[in-house]
This record gives sequence, C-alpha cells and structure tokens, in this order.
Amino acid sequence: MTSTAIRGEKAAIVAEVRGKLAAADAAIVAEYRGMTVTALATLRRELRSAGAEFKVYKNTLARFAVREAGFEGLEQFLTGPTAIAFVQGDAAAAAKALRDQAKANPLLIVRGGVVGSTTMTKRDLDVLADLPPREVLLAQFAGALQAPLVKTAGLLQALPRNMAYGIKALIDQQAA
Repeated sequence: MTSTAIRGEKAAIVAEVRGKLAAADAAIVAEYRGMTVTALATLRRELRSAGAEFKVYKNTLARFAVREAGFEGLEQFLTGPTAIAFVQGDAAAAAKALRDQAKANPLLIVRGGVVGSTTMTKRDLDVLADLPPREVLLAQFAGALQAPLVKTAGLLQALPRNMAYGIKALIDQQAA
C-alpha cells in the first residue's frame, strides 16, 4: 500500500469524524479498555436506543477532526483507548445510558464531552444524566406556565361569583 493511499484513508477518517461532530448535538468520549465484544455490543445497542452512535477512532485522527470541527475542548479527553458517542437529539438520554452502562461495567469510563459548543467534564455529564427526560421537563415547564394563568382565572371567576352570592343573600334578606 502506498503512503498516499494511507494518507487518503486517514483523511477520509478525519473527514468522517468531523462530519459526525458537525451533525451531532453532543459528543461524549469514553474509555473502553478491557471491555469484551459482548459488552461493547450491549453498550452500542443501549446508546442507539438513546439516539447515539458509539464509534472507536484512532486518537490522532480524532484530534485532527476535533480541531478542524472547532471542538478543541474534546482534545483533552482523547487519551488512551477511547471511543466517541455521537448524539443526535437528547444528550441527557445518551449521558444517562453511558452512566448506567459504566455502573454495570466498571471498565467503561466516561471522560467528558461536548454538548452544543460547551465542553463538559464527567461531573457535568453526571448532572446532565440526572435530568428527567425531555418530555417530563417540557411538562413541568408547561405546568409552571399554566399555574399563574389558572390562579388568575380563579380570581377573575371569584369576583362575579361572590357578587352573585351577595345579591342573592340581599334578595333573601329582603324577602324575609
């Protein structure tokens, strides 16, 4: 194999990683040293259901892609045998899936990642994983928006209702 073919393959891998980073809502780096093929397959299946893809790349090529994509914060996590989880959609669900798998398999170590353009440490990702699912957060937000409106509606209904009770009491008093 010629050196230009190797360079071409490496350039293609760098372009692939850069493209996945650009398309992802989040990217989480984890160490997988010592994990069995079965454990990795289980991890990939769990992450896929959370909207993430778990891929192993050479750190050198991943660093080039990270720099080119403008995610320099990820570089610090790319040491040793690492893989990147590219998340499409709910980053909290993927962080939770990774955390749960890391609890079940101590060989999986979550290092950190990027959500949007913010670099996150393992601690930040644990906080993100503790968040309720997106649907629950939206329901809580809707409830918070609705509460003052319901209270206002109740107060606005009370005025005419209390006035009607007062008039009825006055009429009853007059009749007696």
